[in-house]
Amino acid sequence: MKLKILLDMNISPVWVDYLNQNNFDAIHWSDIGKGNAPDVEIFEYAKKNNYVLFTHDLDFSTILANTKSAKPSVIQIRTQNIIPEIWGNNFLSILKENHSLIEKGAILIIEEYSHRIRILPLS
Repeated sequence: MKLKILLDMNISPVWVDYLNQNNFDAIHWSDIGKGNAPDVEIFEYAKKNNYVLFTHDLDFSTILANTKSAKPSVIQIRTQNIIPEIWGNNFLSILKENHSLIEKGAILIIEEYSHRIRILPLS
């Protein structure tokens, strides 16, 4: 199944084309919602429409922890220079490795030299 990925405002829109060219269904929040929308609105949209959230901040992890929700899955990248030219291949590899868990509900945290995944809901 093709993952649907919703990019948060803090992720460059250049990722949309990159992900779509690599067999994902990606859209940037700015294409469907207001740029100043609260994170809870983006979270609820992703949950309702079966998107995985791709973000650079901690807000969605906090929402997941507070709501004990099993969806949406969140991909949180915690490094600098988050552009496809630098992170694209590694990102795709990590997504393929964790695809089934992301589909079920998980938070994937990608750091410069490692990544980890936690199954949702967070306890």
